[in-house]
Amino acid sequence: MAVIWRGRRAGVDYEVRSAGRTRRLYTNGVLHTQYNPRQALTGSVWDLLLLPALLQPQRRFERVLVLGVGGGAVINLLRRHARFAAVTGVELDGLHLQLARRFFDLDTEGVELVQADARDWLLRYEGEAFDLIIDDLFMEVDREPARAVSATPAWLRLLDSHLTRRGLLVMNFPGRADLRQCGFTAAPRLRARYRSAFEFTHPRLENAVGAWLKFSASSRDLRRTLKTLPELDPARSRLEYRMSRLG
Repeated sequence: MAVIWRGRRAGVDYEVRSAGRTRRLYTNGVLHTQYNPRQALTGSVWDLLLLPALLQPQRRFERVLVLGVGGGAVINLLRRHARFAAVTGVELDGLHLQLARRFFDLDTEGVELVQADARDWLLRYEGEAFDLIIDDLFMEVDREPARAVSATPAWLRLLDSHLTRRGLLVMNFPGRADLRQCGFTAAPRLRARYRSAFEFTHPRLENAVGAWLKFSASSRDLRRTLKTLPELDPARSRLEYRMSRLG
């Protein structure tokens, strides 16, 4: 694997590495993005972040919000497998956004990248609500991945306040226990605003992705959609996932 860009800012080491057409972004040795324009999937957690969007019957979203862009892996997956009028990506690390534009094809129409703290940005935001919000806010604590913003009831209410009436909320967690203990368990009235809720996992990953939908859906709906998409059909692709209903 070749290093095609290397830099150091404020004591943080950044690298962009390539292996054939695949490019990967590393920060202090931690993988933040993987992208290959010829491949439909990443084989990692970003595939799980994509799957809930396929539960929307038309796979069509007017406005999408991604919190925690990294190099933009999930945005590129959405560009390929769903349709949206506009996506806003909010990222604290400005260099990540520069690299996303330069090396990961995010300098494109319909994609707005914003350098900001996600919580502050949401508190100030007064624009139209989003049909899909993906919260992928992570940091390292003692060299272990952890959520950068705890999934408290207050945070979930803030996210919910920016969703449309038939919106979809997707959140990445370090593990299944973190997901199942998130703020929805302490806020049943907020949880009741969603018609369906699911957990997505990968057999070789620790992460668990939660999806809360303001419309009814089922695992059968996802399987039906995947069969119509040769690039994503598990019978014809390398997609691996497990999906279960959240109580």
